[in-house]
Amino acid sequence: MGEEAKDDQPESIQNPNSNRITQTQFLSWKRQKDADALARKAEVARKRAEDVAAGAAQMNGRELFLHEPWVFDNSLY
Repeated sequence: MGEEAKDDQPESIQNPNSNRITQTQFLSWKRQKDADALARKAEVARKRAEDVAAGAAQMNGRELFLHEPWVFDNSLY
């Protein structure tokens, strides 16, 4: 009974280790993925900074505090 159930499964399920990668291959892939993500994040941050400086994008609170700190000066009141 158990023998018949094993024979009905596809071969990929019977041998799950057929696509093994080495640790060096994984680390190489991971470094590349992290570098791509970092470059993408830096590009988005640069674009956001350009848009804020040009007035094309609305600033959030942190950006407003960094670019126009006089708005938060309570000594005038």
